[in-house]
Amino acid sequence: MSVVLKKVLKRLSTGESWYKNFRYKEKVDKPGDVRNIMLIVATLIASVTFQAGVNPPGGVWQDGVRAGRAIYASQPGDYRVFLIADTLSLSASMFVITSLTHGFPFQLEIVIATISMIFTYGSAIFAVTPSESVRFRYVILAAAVPILLRCLIHFFNVIFNNKKSEPQTTEA
Repeated sequence: MSVVLKKVLKRLSTGESWYKNFRYKEKVDKPGDVRNIMLIVATLIASVTFQAGVNPPGGVWQDGVRAGRAIYASQPGDYRVFLIADTLSLSASMFVITSLTHGFPFQLEIVIATISMIFTYGSAIFAVTPSESVRFRYVILAAAVPILLRCLIHFFNVIFNNKKSEPQTTEA
């Protein structure tokens, strides 16, 4: 057996994780490198989810009354799950991108491009989705979830950190 195969078998038999060396290490990894990797991952996620929303799985009907409408929308439950999950993913990745680029040069342009991309995505899904297939308030809510969660987390952190920092009074 080769040396590499022996090492792999030894790790598997001891339960040692093969991806242990790839995990984030707070004391070792540089913050700039982590930010760059997160930007790359968020951009890839945004690209894939945008493309999936604009060109839904199965394509669109080419002719007839339903021309230009998503074929997948003929399965309303499945399509609704797809559209909400896709929108949630796009919104979260766009939020990460704008958060990680805060304070960068051309910040305003990044925000304008992000907002424009979200409107483009929205108009595309509205164009290919039959109105009876999806209730768009759920899609809009899915788009707002990442921002709402971050605001709630910030709100609770402020409340609990203020309570911890208040001096405790003791009664004599």
